[in-house]
Amino acid sequence: MNISALFIRRPIATSLLMLALLLSGMLSYRLLPVASLPQVDYPTIQVTTLYPGASPEVMTASVTAPLERQLGQMPGLALMTSVSSGGASLITLRFSLKLPLDVAEQQVQAAINASASFLPTDLPTPPSYSKVNPADAPILTLAVSAPNLPMTQVHDLVENRIAMRLSQVTGVGLVSIAGGQRPAVRVQVQPQALAAAGLSLEDVRNAINLANVNMAKGGFDGPARASSLDANDQMRSPQDYERLVLAYVRGNPLRLGEVATVLQAPQNQRLAAWANQTPAIVVNIQRQPGANVMDTVQRLQDQLPVLRASLPPGVDVQVLTDRTVTIRASVRDVQFEWMLSVALVVMVIFLFLRSASATLIPAVVVPLSLIGTFGVMYLAGFSINNLTLMALTVATGFVVDDAIVMIENIARYLQDPQQPMTPVQAAMQGAKQIGFTIVSLTFSLVAVLIPLLFMGDVVGRLFHEFAITLAVAILVSAVVSLTLTPMMCAHVWRPSSHATRSGHDMHTMPVWLQWLTQRYAVALKKVLQHPKQTLVLFMLTVLATVYGYGVVPKGFFPLQDTGAVQVMTEATQSTSFAAMAERQQALAQVLLQDPAVQSLTSFIGIDGPNATLNTGRMTVNLVPLGQRDAAFPAILQRLSAASNGISGLRAYVQPVQDLSLEDRIARTQYRFLLSGPDLEAVGLWSQRLLEALQQHRALAEVASDWQAQGLQAYVRIDRDAASRLGVSVAAIDNTLYNAFGQRLVSTIFTQSNQYRVVLEVAAQERIGPAALQRLSVPSLSGAQVPLSSVAQIEERHALLSQVHVNQMPAVTLSFQPAPGVSLGEAVHAIDQTWQSLKQSGSVPESIESRYEGAALAFQASLRHNLWLVLAAVITMYIVLGVLYESYVHPLTILSTLPSAALGALLALWLSRLDITLMAVIGIILLIGIVKKNAIMMIDFALDAERHQGLSAREAIEQACLLRFRPILMTTMCALLGALPLMLGQGVGSELRQPLGVTLVGGLLLSQWLTLFTTPVIYLWFDRWQHGSSSRP
Repeated sequence: MNISALFIRRPIATSLLMLALLLSGMLSYRLLPVASLPQVDYPTIQVTTLYPGASPEVMTASVTAPLERQLGQMPGLALMTSVSSGGASLITLRFSLKLPLDVAEQQVQAAINASASFLPTDLPTPPSYSKVNPADAPILTLAVSAPNLPMTQVHDLVENRIAMRLSQVTGVGLVSIAGGQRPAVRVQVQPQALAAAGLSLEDVRNAINLANVNMAKGGFDGPARASSLDANDQMRSPQDYERLVLAYVRGNPLRLGEVATVLQAPQNQRLAAWANQTPAIVVNIQRQPGANVMDTVQRLQDQLPVLRASLPPGVDVQVLTDRTVTIRASVRDVQFEWMLSVALVVMVIFLFLRSASATLIPAVVVPLSLIGTFGVMYLAGFSINNLTLMALTVATGFVVDDAIVMIENIARYLQDPQQPMTPVQAAMQGAKQIGFTIVSLTFSLVAVLIPLLFMGDVVGRLFHEFAITLAVAILVSAVVSLTLTPMMCAHVWRPSSHATRSGHDMHTMPVWLQWLTQRYAVALKKVLQHPKQTLVLFMLTVLATVYGYGVVPKGFFPLQDTGAVQVMTEATQSTSFAAMAERQQALAQVLLQDPAVQSLTSFIGIDGPNATLNTGRMTVNLVPLGQRDAAFPAILQRLSAASNGISGLRAYVQPVQDLSLEDRIARTQYRFLLSGPDLEAVGLWSQRLLEALQQHRALAEVASDWQAQGLQAYVRIDRDAASRLGVSVAAIDNTLYNAFGQRLVSTIFTQSNQYRVVLEVAAQERIGPAALQRLSVPSLSGAQVPLSSVAQIEERHALLSQVHVNQMPAVTLSFQPAPGVSLGEAVHAIDQTWQSLKQSGSVPESIESRYEGAALAFQASLRHNLWLVLAAVITMYIVLGVLYESYVHPLTILSTLPSAALGALLALWLSRLDITLMAVIGIILLIGIVKKNAIMMIDFALDAERHQGLSAREAIEQACLLRFRPILMTTMCALLGALPLMLGQGVGSELRQPLGVTLVGGLLLSQWLTLFTTPVIYLWFDRWQHGSSSRP
């Protein structure tokens, strides 16, 4: 059966069908969205609750635990992590990939509603949720500043005019305002003056609460007219509050202004942010899980001119971080490498065929096959990203294979002087003979990609687009090679009459190729005469491959250079807000002096993502790649060392990654978790493990989120004394909260926003525990009793934050591999250290350990990589066995694999690269590439045995020589198709390089080894078959 015959006979229909394929691909390309990587995030929701003044213990017991109990019952919940710190509770919920985000959102809202009755009644605002992953870096960061306006007014403009509009943009998950300076009325009471008047802080709170109301008042409806009722029941300015009468003392009114200072100031004075070194309001915009970064940022950028126009003169809105800049640059670089691959492949074909008309055919076929793939990508909902473009770049070397095999076979008939043929006859005969080979090549190559589709979790979904795009490109190529290629050979490719008469037509081999073929023929005869030595070499290759896999370091995913770096700063645990602000600004000044740093944003204070006062965050934006003075890892080390000169501050640096497998930001990139029911035991053993790991040479920057050295003034209440004096415990708690908790006691309602009234004692009364000695609490009779009469003040250490994972207390140890150490070696070091601690016999059985995020995914990949390669080999064997109706011939074809794997491992080792997921994908692709050499040899050998009556040795020798040129051509095309990936130095090259190195190394070694080992193994299996069949 000749599939191509119909298309050779109907050239116009064939060309029009191919034109339709080209146009559909071009149209789809314009409609495809652009992204850095496929959008495959976990459905993640963050629940935030703010309770100013509450300690971590109170937040954990009163807020986090009731919420966790309800949220933990939701179906589809994969992981629940919570961080409870002073005044803030942040719960991160990660759902299974099968659960739609909107369904998860409904479940979260229902769980929050169900927990409402268990939450404190004086929560300022109920818990809120956002469809965002807190570990995902902002896609856009804005800095808003105004030199001539107070920061409270700038914050008001940002909250009312910018944040609200940006939150409505499709794809935005959360717009957070860092360094929030929300306007409020702050009432700072002099406790001693108030006690002298016989009043308490609770009296002040009640007076403000009763004096500032905004309630419905009804209206009149008479016989003729209707009217509404209103009153001056709201107090809006600090002056209104100063005039508030608290009580009458000896017949005279005691106004609030006489015992307190009332001023307009930020609602939370322990928040600050800077753009570079300028105080600013920083707006961080994070996307929803699964939202396209490019589309979302473009919609945000479209809104910015309108928002700028709505702001008063002098207010500056500056874009400091834009993740799409590097994404666009990376995609442009891959597109360039893709076009370079096409050009190199066409050049190789011209080098072998030495004919412009012959080269025209693959020059048309290759772009057509690749562009035609875009149509299927659009229908499948894919995007133009680094992985799909990499798949198309690799496919450049693949898709030309079918065309080369077809052209070369037709050329062989055209140049045969014993059987002269017209181009149409040659095309008919050549296409008929080679059709099955092309089908075999195509299906066996696509079969290799099948295991990639069964990879689980986020990493599996990530490579689905890669595998499907590559498979579609190969299938489209096969269709084009069986239809358009023979048609063009028949009707476009015309040998000149002079060339034909002279015997030097355009199909004649170049002199260098003839010489190479002759040398190969001589070498092949020698090898076939010494089969045992060749088989020994093959076995040594197998053993070297196994050994190489064990020796080459293992990694997970290449470290990306996205042009942005996250810095987490940590001071000593008793550091105050003012001291932290000084150190944070000092570090910013040092970082901005680095020539690789373009700009940075910085913020401190407890606002949900930042859990404690002694920690801060920075986002550092690097200059473009071409303007840097050092490599990316060297810049990271330089930035990390920048904090060494700042006393009492440590900076942890980690690059922003497009692939985020984390659910919260740790100090360094990888996480190891200890959890158990006993918080103290978990904390104790986490510190012992931390001390051991910090001494290990395989690890760097080992840190812990266990912070138990914070200072705490503990009020030990003497209940007997309190009862004797008529003081309740509730009164003591209320007094402490009113004095030191920035308590929100009332709300001022306006048409655009709501503002709070904050109650506290004067600034000089909040400096230290000594202020507690001057505080009075009300008794049941109304008398003011000194706090020191009913309680003792103790200073002790306390936790700054508490972490729960799946409702269990947990401590996270974060780590980085030391320079020159792979992730696999670092994980092995941690496992060994933890096991040695457990073998000491004193670690409680209840303490569990596991890796989190990227480290967990790496562990899973270690288990699955070998199975993945094995599945690819088995799939290939089954497909080849079906095609050849043989158990033996597939084994001969698969014998080409060890040399390819060995070449890939050697190339990785020489390049000092780890075996990452990209390298494993490259090895799997090599399985599909290198077997084509054997397929082409065996197809022709079997054909010669059946139709020419040749012996097995004569048949395989003839097949090797006849197929030498197409084998060289296809290998060179695949090699040069991958070469730009290996040598590329542009943005995102660190993602593409391992794939290119693997393919180039594997092809270089396997090309020459398989040309000799395959015929020997073919003959060995042939003798084995005939020997076994001759036995009785």
